Amino acid sequence: MSEDIYDEYPSLTLAKEGDENIEPLKLGERIKDIRAKLGLTLEEASQRTGLARSTLSKIENEQISPTFQAMQKLALGLHIDMPQLFEPPKKKVATGRRDFTRRGEGKPHPTPTYEHELLATQLSNKKMMPFKSTVRARTFEEYGDWVRHDGEEFLLILSGEVKFFSEFYEPMIMSAGDSVYYDANMGHMLISVSEEDAHILWVTAK
Repeated sequence: MSEDIYDEYPSLTLAKEGDENIEPLKLGERIKDIRAKLGLTLEEASQRTGLARSTLSKIENEQISPTFQAMQKLALGLHIDMPQLFEPPKKKVATGRRDFTRRGEGKPHPTPTYEHELLATQLSNKKMMPFKSTVRARTFEEYGDWVRHDGEEFLLILSGEVKFFSEFYEPMIMSAGDSVYYDANMGHMLISVSEEDAHILWVTAK
């Protein structure tokens, strides 16, 4: 790290001088953490900051120390204040959140094509939405149009067989135990093809 950064932020000199009570600043790790939280790839961060992708990679992996000018480009390109680059990542603390749902006690949510049972309904602001469904639909035409929504989705077949349709792939038959993970912004839908209506588990992530 260049000396002019310490001149600009004198509080960093304690870590630089090896004070045993202060954890050394891992600047590359901090930059990588900020980039990840912004959902940017190295290439995207490179385009925003004007720094070469290889340079960013070396900075994040602590292979080189950024100059003060590079730090300015990072702050400007990532739309953050310079001091944020020097804040240590917040330690993750377990919140102890838990929501137990007994069989058959989920919240019913019927639709023309599915009979959903929403799970873990007592928790708010969940990052995932789990639910079990009975697939009532038997033909593609019953939907009228593709189903699309934000996020990503995981589907597991619990019993029966379904035909899974997705916008950019050929339809496929899925049986009990089969699963698929997909981008929910892509058009998708499924129908039961077994004698009995299929039962499935869905988990949608924001």
